[in-house]
Amino acid sequence: MSFFVYILLCNDGSYYTGYTQNLAQRIKLHTNGKGARYTKSRRPIKLAFVELFDSRSQALKREKNIKKMSHTQKQKLIIKNSYSPN
Repeated sequence: MSFFVYILLCNDGSYYTGYTQNLAQRIKLHTNGKGARYTKSRRPIKLAFVELFDSRSQALKREKNIKKMSHTQKQKLIIKNSYSPN
């Protein structure tokens, strides 16, 4: 079983961090205003970051770690892990 930790960029410039087993379904819920109270009012505009884990406990630990980060630290994480073809 795989688990995803993800960061969404919301329409107010903030980030939302979560975890799930079904990333596509979870993003759809957030987009439709049914994923979390936070994203209901700050609609996500972009999936900014994703990490894959083999266990729920690993994913929860990483989610907790990311949630403790500042906005700037999250931006750096996103930039560091983004793919940009030449």
